[in-house]
Amino acid sequence: MENDRLWAPWRLGYVQGSRGSDPDIGTPAWRPGADHACFLCRAASAAEVHDRALGVLERTPLSLVITNRFPYANGHLLVAPLDHRASLGDLSAEVLLDMQHRIAAWCDRMARSMQAQGFNVGLNLGAVAGAGVPGHLHWHIVPRWQGDVNFMPSVAGIRVLPQSLDALWDQLRAAATSESPV
Repeated sequence: MENDRLWAPWRLGYVQGSRGSDPDIGTPAWRPGADHACFLCRAASAAEVHDRALGVLERTPLSLVITNRFPYANGHLLVAPLDHRASLGDLSAEVLLDMQHRIAAWCDRMARSMQAQGFNVGLNLGAVAGAGVPGHLHWHIVPRWQGDVNFMPSVAGIRVLPQSLDALWDQLRAAATSESPV
């Protein structure tokens, strides 16, 4: 019997508990209060020329939308404030509203460009609640499709992603640039 292989090389950093290989972006112009070990702070502080390498899809003066390097499903995005903040009480009403607008806009973009039929949107507050980066708040947007829960997660603990992160970045960036600002 021949065995098929499912390759997901970007998951190795997650499995090993490391960040994996970070793209060489030089030294970012760190934002005040940034945690230099935080990948979200690094992306928020990097020059826009590095957006593709870092997976940054959109920046506003207050927030950042980035592809998840260890996605639960194809199209998994993170929406985060630019500043390193650990609790909802640390965010201004303006930042909270900006991030909610980003979530709505990206759900709409993925529904149109990826034909997503639904979304899981969530926020884990604190390490005990499952936050992988407990010091920097971020919302998860996970697109869903009818029948996307297949046998792989329950049988092998594996999620099958049909698209590379690079191809996803291209697709979603094109969707964002083909519309008027939200």
